Amino acid sequence: MKNLAEILERINKARIGEEVKLIAVSKNVTTKEVLELFNQGQMSFGENRVQELKNKKEILSNLPIDWHFLGRLQSNKINQLISLRPTLWQSCDSLKSALEVDKRLDYNLDCLLQINSANEDTKSGISADSAIDEFLSIKENCKFLRPIGVMSIGAHVDDMKTIERSFEITHKIYENLKAHGAKICSMGMSSDFELAIKCGSNMVRLGSILY
Repeated sequence: MKNLAEILERINKARIGEEVKLIAVSKNVTTKEVLELFNQGQMSFGENRVQELKNKKEILSNLPIDWHFLGRLQSNKINQLISLRPTLWQSCDSLKSALEVDKRLDYNLDCLLQINSANEDTKSGISADSAIDEFLSIKENCKFLRPIGVMSIGAHVDDMKTIERSFEITHKIYENLKAHGAKICSMGMSSDFELAIKCGSNMVRLGSILY
């Protein structure tokens, strides 16, 4: 287990303006590691699978943890995710998906629009060209689901310039959506979070580097 303070220091060194929020991705670890990070002051955790989120949330139900859902949401898991009342659904990837979730909600749920800014077939998310219209459509057509920002995964390549370009595309969309309520630009994982922050990310999702 890494010292959380060291990671937070790296985040602060990289940031150019506003505060950057750390989401500790706990998908490959147990509640023991979550508890260790919580005891160091980490309050926000993210899971990629609904069942794993359910398991950890139930075991750690006595702790005031903010749980984020980060993964691809299968239609047969929507009701279960809603019942868990996550703090933020980070991986809303289309208006269709948003409407499916919204019609089953009876409380306000914040979400981020996932953008496939690297235009990679292996990634979920809306294309960069459609992102602004899709965000506004979700905002207009959903009663309970509230889009409050964007999320993306950096290009899956070794070339840092290509990764940087994918972050810049997402951040530009975020800047255009600020006037429509966007507050969060979630970009950056363990291998590229410092670059993402320099490109304007205000939320990073770190897993392996923490454990």
